[in-house]
Amino acid sequence: MEYRYLGRTGVKVSALCMGTMTFSMECDQALSNRILDCFDAAGGNFIDTADMYNRGRSEEVLGAWLSARPRAQWIVATKVYHDMGGGLNDMGASRGHIVTAVEASLRRLRTDYIDLYQLHNWDWSTEIEETLAALHDLVRAGKIRWIGVSNYAGWQIQKVRDLCDRMGGSRVQCVQPQYSLLCRSTEWEVLPVCREEGLGVVVWSPLRGGWLSGKYRRDMRQAPEDTRVKKTPGKGGAAPWAEQNTEKTWQVLDAVLAIAKETGHSPAQVALRWLLQRPGITGPIVGARTVEQLEDNLGSMGWKLTTDQMDRLTDVSEAPLPYPYDYLADAAKGRLKL
Repeated sequence: MEYRYLGRTGVKVSALCMGTMTFSMECDQALSNRILDCFDAAGGNFIDTADMYNRGRSEEVLGAWLSARPRAQWIVATKVYHDMGGGLNDMGASRGHIVTAVEASLRRLRTDYIDLYQLHNWDWSTEIEETLAALHDLVRAGKIRWIGVSNYAGWQIQKVRDLCDRMGGSRVQCVQPQYSLLCRSTEWEVLPVCREEGLGVVVWSPLRGGWLSGKYRRDMRQAPEDTRVKKTPGKGGAAPWAEQNTEKTWQVLDAVLAIAKETGHSPAQVALRWLLQRPGITGPIVGARTVEQLEDNLGSMGWKLTTDQMDRLTDVSEAPLPYPYDYLADAAKGRLKL
């Protein structure tokens, strides 16, 4: 396993973060335990969940496993925002919901504190100052240690970072965006802000819902039955077949498959390795429905793509820049004479 600092927290985390969305849904307690044991044996120490994953059941499954292990050795991240009860105020980023949600997550996780507590979405109905004040109070109370955000735009990340400084509270330390060879728009503003501010970046859907695992081919007319794209189209990063079934996608997959053959690694390992070698990335979140899937993902550790292989993957997956990013890029080239 490789290890990296989580932003500027001073804490080292495994470069692969264990995602738990499958726990209690596709994986029962026994299978989830085996997956977590495998991650533990490989040197993993970073686990991500969310209260919304099967209405808290993912947290409960993780908590049951975690309760039999030294808590201080694990960095546990969870998230808050989505509807957890159906009541009028059972979602969002209001002080009331955050305080209620964190207590519920602590109970389900069987722990006294959460290492990284993340806002799952921007809440347009709540003043961000209200949200941050509640999170700062929870840090001071020792119930959470660091604050993170997920699915935020670049300007939103910068705003919460600046507000934290003005309010004198704990800083946002980590961002969780979608990012992969098939989702490069994250580079336009989110990643530059994170690099400028020294934020950790832990990316979700690094295999684009299985598209980068090598299971799909050009001659397929639809997704195979036993795949996430077929079962839950549009959710969890799994783009519907018709949306992703484009010539651009197949060009990217052709490059991934070619480099997989060159390196002797699986397509998933190549796609994950590309992410691990991108500037400013702490690491990807890898989920698994089987121990074998996790073992394959763990094979992304301990080797490197060459500069040529990185360039080939980066070039073929490059997304056309829309305005104003195309204009800004041209202006920068002219100024810097690139």
